[in-house]
Amino acid sequence: MPCLQAIHSNNTWTVVSLPDGKHPIDCKWVYRIKYNADGSFDRYKARLVAKGFIQIEGIDYVDTFSPVAKMNSFKVLLALAPVHGWHLLQLDVNNAFLNGSLDEVVYMRLPLGYTPPIQGQNLVCKLNKSIYGLKQASRQWFAAFSSVVLQFGFTQSPFDHSLFVKGCGDNMVVLLVYVDDIILAGKCLVNLADVKTFLQQHFKLKDLGTLRYFLGFEFARHSSGISVSQRRYALQLLEDTGSLAKKPADLPMVPSHKLNATEGDLLPDPQVYRRLIGRLMYLTHSRPDIAYDVHHLSQFVASLRCPHLAVVHHLLAYIKRTPALGLFFSSASTLQLSDYVDADYEACPNTRRSVTGFCIFIGDNLVSWKAKKQQIVSRSSCEAEYRVMAAAVCELVWLRSLLSSFQIEVSTASLYCDNKSAIHLASNQVFHERTKHVEFDCHFILDKVRDGFIKLFHVRSANQLADIFTKALHSPAFNSLVLKMGLLNIHSSPS
Repeated sequence: MPCLQAIHSNNTWTVVSLPDGKHPIDCKWVYRIKYNADGSFDRYKARLVAKGFIQIEGIDYVDTFSPVAKMNSFKVLLALAPVHGWHLLQLDVNNAFLNGSLDEVVYMRLPLGYTPPIQGQNLVCKLNKSIYGLKQASRQWFAAFSSVVLQFGFTQSPFDHSLFVKGCGDNMVVLLVYVDDIILAGKCLVNLADVKTFLQQHFKLKDLGTLRYFLGFEFARHSSGISVSQRRYALQLLEDTGSLAKKPADLPMVPSHKLNATEGDLLPDPQVYRRLIGRLMYLTHSRPDIAYDVHHLSQFVASLRCPHLAVVHHLLAYIKRTPALGLFFSSASTLQLSDYVDADYEACPNTRRSVTGFCIFIGDNLVSWKAKKQQIVSRSSCEAEYRVMAAAVCELVWLRSLLSSFQIEVSTASLYCDNKSAIHLASNQVFHERTKHVEFDCHFILDKVRDGFIKLFHVRSANQLADIFTKALHSPAFNSLVLKMGLLNIHSSPS
């Protein structure tokens, strides 16, 4: 069996007699069918998994956290690749978790059907390396992988520990890792080949060639840029929910719908709604057009009612109309940071809290956005807008720092706001005496304005792109903002 062969070749365990006072953990075989990117059958796969849920903290494991690539880092890489003419390649590490060495002593029962190489009483597997299912498995694998990558001369980004960069200019190579999936980016194919050769000396890799399907995202590249969508994921969601026969809807949410936490009959099976929200949240990574609606619907998972589920079904009908809609990263884009911020004052009827919305571009390419209810009640629309500005500036600062990992320096970012009072507050310290309750945010933004990193501009509400993240809009405004954000459906027929 390939799984046991990989375990033996990696020296994953040693068969020993269980010492007195030690308690082994159980294991089981997990069987699944693997599919190709186009949905066709690939192969049957068996994997041995430890029952890590019975591990005892402090004995069987200490730390479990393992970094994975941030989605915004992923989108920044996609935004930079067409501008710099970088090739994007994909690698997959076979049996990745078996490469991580354990710091703790862990004993596991013999797998079903396994014949031990020795004879004895009460035989168990003393794990030398991690195995799937252990709580610390992901952490140990990343530690092993990062140490190897650093040996080859890569530098680990302090702003995203899953991002590694080597070289500069046309010789730069970028490596982004998400558990066992790896993206290699760079202009020189010889340098990329050298990295692959080095990694193959330490891990068993599967070279998947040019980046086409990654974590449920589909890619199409042209001389004008890169298109990214989750079409297959969206269609699978529609099929699983029986929504393929639905009549398509023009909007993700009808603006006149006012949802409430207490109105309507309770749902008999709330798990259906919660699973739907979880899957829709993942879809928002390439679909900013539904970010507000999913955020709004997720607020009711604690008290689910029939009107909430009806709105989810309407959202699925909208997705049916636009399953292939996604981001487009232009090769003609600049590298200037710009940010649109907006707030819907006291939008929540239950808590009177305002809704935050912002979206950040690198040139023409949208890389970050957020729709979120504020944590406290704002006393005015100016204060609500100002809290959005503070959150957006924090994201801008992080993006500027991340870009420095790619050896790109951004001196100034543009921030567009449709609230003149908030702009005056950020530019003029005399206003601070009347806003003690947001004093920290005031000083933070004012410092960035004084440093010259942030330039504030007023934008008319009709041209405020962040409006789509704070409320449900009617068709003309909604469709206009979708186009301005650069969303593209490469499967649609030309008009």
